[in-house]
Amino acid sequence: MTDSATPPYDGRHLLADFHGCTVRLDDAALVERALREAVAAAGATILDLNLHHFGKGQGVTGVALLAESHMSIHTWPEHGYAALDLFLCGHRHDIDAALRALADAFEPTEVRKQTIARGYGVAPLAE
Repeated sequence: MTDSATPPYDGRHLLADFHGCTVRLDDAALVERALREAVAAAGATILDLNLHHFGKGQGVTGVALLAESHMSIHTWPEHGYAALDLFLCGHRHDIDAALRALADAFEPTEVRKQTIARGYGVAPLAE
């Protein structure tokens, strides 16, 4: 429980599914570049970035640890599918710009997303 003297924490957690991706989701260098571009587009700060490639023709898992929280991606090239998890605190960071940067990189034919308000002292986000 917080009192009125405690400033609110206004996190936004965006979950997105990219379907019909037309680029190589098994390209670890592309995944890293896309994550870095998304972080820059959001105006966030990378503390660390780690990737794991599951082998030739297989998916990539990538996580960007941010001063403002995190961004992650998991790819399934055999299905043209990527699952994204973007969590940023503070409305000065543009989570929608981060999603656009990732969509530009992976060229999905369909994007499904939901944004969740997280934190304390804030009202839920309107969709």
